[in-house]
Amino acid sequence: MLTVDFTVAGILNGGPAFKHNEAFSFQIATDDQEETDRYWNAIVGNGGQESACGWCKDKWGISWQITPRVLAEAMAAGGDEAKRAFEAMMTMKKIDVAAIEAARRG
Repeated sequence: MLTVDFTVAGILNGGPAFKHNEAFSFQIATDDQEETDRYWNAIVGNGGQESACGWCKDKWGISWQITPRVLAEAMAAGGDEAKRAFEAMMTMKKIDVAAIEAARRG
């Protein structure tokens, strides 16, 4: 068993008494479907599991958000564009870039 203690910004890690949960995750911003697929498949295809809305977990239970930039841009735009992109995202596991782009256009 390997144990590591570390300090970030003057704060020690929580140690073994604190269990990992989804309050902590990594986010990867991707440029296109190919990059989205590559990260998603690397995590899910190696013992991980799919979740909803671009989230997945690796084989150690760490949560990842694989987020295409087009989705982040749509959400930042606000209004109807953001609403349509959000509604499309809610139907997905891995984000479909073409479907998000179509939703943005209406």
